[in-house]
Amino acid sequence: MPPLTSFSTYLSELNHRHVASSASTNSELIEALQNGSLDVAIVHVLTAETQSAGRGQHGRSWQSPRGNVYLSLYHPVHMPISGLLSLIIGLELAKMPVIQTLNEQLKAQGLTPIGVKWANDLGFYQQAQSQCKELSKEQSITDSSVLGSVLDSDVANQRTLPFNKLAGILIEPVTKAGRLVGVVLGIGLNVQAAPKLTTQTSEGMSYQAISLQDINERLPLETRSASLPDLPMLYQQMSKALMAAMTRFEHLGIEQPTGHTYYLDSFLEQFAMMDALSGLRLRVTQDYNNEEKVITGIACGVDTHGCLQLRQDSGKISTLFTGRIDVIY
Repeated sequence: MPPLTSFSTYLSELNHRHVASSASTNSELIEALQNGSLDVAIVHVLTAETQSAGRGQHGRSWQSPRGNVYLSLYHPVHMPISGLLSLIIGLELAKMPVIQTLNEQLKAQGLTPIGVKWANDLGFYQQAQSQCKELSKEQSITDSSVLGSVLDSDVANQRTLPFNKLAGILIEPVTKAGRLVGVVLGIGLNVQAAPKLTTQTSEGMSYQAISLQDINERLPLETRSASLPDLPMLYQQMSKALMAAMTRFEHLGIEQPTGHTYYLDSFLEQFAMMDALSGLRLRVTQDYNNEEKVITGIACGVDTHGCLQLRQDSGKISTLFTGRIDVIY
């Protein structure tokens, strides 16, 4: 790791601090903001080479081997945080130069590109698109109500595709004296090392970890990048992406009371092009009063609030705020 003096001017302007190890960059940054060690009125960035107690969504653990990016950025906010923010962050991260370059090479080889998986991840489902097309052919020649009853009667035995998870997003509000003052955006990006997940460490989620290096090595030798960006360069790319995401989110907040939808329409159009779930058949498991409810259908984008839209076999569109996602085929 190069010394801090070699980090870009851009990062220093964001009050960047780098540590060799942190229990959790999100937790450390939030604590410093709440106890007054850091000014809540300005942006701060904290990065670490490894974490001893990294955190993911819903209290899950985030394994943090060396060679990857663990970055948290604090940004003051003056409006409520909505479900759109994580999708905006995912979209801006997917536009980082390193991912754009890999995606161009993946598409040229007919491989599935890196996309944004609702609601907090970057990655892809291997060969999911072709399998979805086959399912769509079946649906076109089979009565949908019959197909729905057959599929729903055998939910437990449906085959699932694991999600190749490249990065995760953890958004946490920061409050002082009971008032929202800002938000911490935590990103874990697998660069050189993809944690080997066991049944226990994956905590029931249908995914497997993958790194930028893994993806690069899947490409034919003549099309691979000679070298991936180093971690300081990735810190810069990610910080720029997060700052762009906050600007976009603020534009949506300013636009909403006016009744105009220019920024919202632009975001939804761009997100649709990077949606890792689009057109795939999903099984969504939700918890209602400690009872599981399972619904199946085809993912058909997100609504204006960032909720997942699921077209069930009956044709009904369900709007989902949360739930465990499995791609089935």
